[in-house]
Amino acid sequence: MTNHTQHSSLTPYVCAPVTNKVINLNSSTAISLTSLVLLLQHYISILSGDLYQLSSSSSTLPMEFFDDGDYELREIQKLEGHTDRVWCLSWNPKTGINGVPPIIASCSGDKTIRIWEQSGPSQSWRCKAVLEETHTRTVRSCAWSMCGKFLATGSFDATTAIWENIGGDYECVSTLEGHENEVKSVSWNECGNMLATCSRDKSVWIWEVLPGNEFECVTVLQGHTQDVKMVQWHPRMDIVFSCSYDNTIKVWWSEDAESENWECCQTIGESNNGHSSTVWALSFNVEGDKMVSCSDDLTLKIWEANTLRMESGDGYAPWSHVCTLSGYHDRTIFSVHWSREGIIASGAADDAIRLFVESKDDSTDGPSYKMLLKKEKAHDMDVNSVQWNPVDHRLLASGSDDGTIKIWELASTSTEMTEASTESTESTASTEKKA
Repeated sequence: MTNHTQHSSLTPYVCAPVTNKVINLNSSTAISLTSLVLLLQHYISILSGDLYQLSSSSSTLPMEFFDDGDYELREIQKLEGHTDRVWCLSWNPKTGINGVPPIIASCSGDKTIRIWEQSGPSQSWRCKAVLEETHTRTVRSCAWSMCGKFLATGSFDATTAIWENIGGDYECVSTLEGHENEVKSVSWNECGNMLATCSRDKSVWIWEVLPGNEFECVTVLQGHTQDVKMVQWHPRMDIVFSCSYDNTIKVWWSEDAESENWECCQTIGESNNGHSSTVWALSFNVEGDKMVSCSDDLTLKIWEANTLRMESGDGYAPWSHVCTLSGYHDRTIFSVHWSREGIIASGAADDAIRLFVESKDDSTDGPSYKMLLKKEKAHDMDVNSVQWNPVDHRLLASGSDDGTIKIWELASTSTEMTEASTESTESTASTEKKA
């Protein structure tokens, strides 16, 4: 099945972090020439950038680091320009590497996407570009490809646009059609040769970047019974996760990601320690063996899986519940993001941001998490998106219904840290229904 509205000048770029993956080309392994070329292109073209990331920012800091002092979020700058609520933020993955200035994209109910760049002697943020006149309704989601050259945007007009950075200017090079209703979320896989989209039409679409500058829908995943709020690729494997208004998270798996043979290998719902209301978002730690989800039920839930088993080719390993963080937001939690340093940020309809880290409390049975800090009234209205900078791990961006974006710095202070509850809750959010 092929769904696209125009041919474009889009050149497939691959942009995965360097991993220990091995591709075995034998009779039992089917790999397209396109994918092989993309992988080779990636490792040649951005190896230097990956080495920079590996040298400047390894993996999670030890938990003892967060016991050496207390912390606060300091507002660095408020970015204004959108005339409606800010729905989603996305840092460019190559921000700050090899001379690339820090860049963040934002999308809004005002039908536009804004590209913000930090520059000048003062290192202040300014709007570098406004991408408009492509989407005709709210732009709900935005996501950079891992190489930082392409930006995908999903809109309530039921389309997904692909933008290319050409010499500092952004051009819409392709428009993807097929969803029957609003596109709620877009996500690139780690190699940059696949894109996932989800919609109010209850479906998840998997798109492949083809030779000849086309996108092909390789499969449509049906299984959710309500609006699909978010879709996300696993950071190390071609596994797709979707979360929905039907209160579930679904995990989609295929032995060959470019084939039509995708299946739902796990549904995480209330019956197996899942959420009791709409699941809005999820995020992975840097190793990819833990996941955090957030919900209308006012909780964050931590999950874990044996990803080494899956990466070694031994089949699917299910995700299991680790703990539930409750009592820290009193309205719907819309966004959650796990930093490379191991800090979980959450943003909610109570206008607040919370940060959590894993606790080394020996008195608990199994992993537990504690609140690192709380930021009341981070915005004047709902916080819809929180995103950690992928390189400077002390920077956090937040977007809100108040139409602004804020850049925060995690800095040392003397505020006492509080242990987070790991008990489940049956409470129900009381916010207005949101799209």
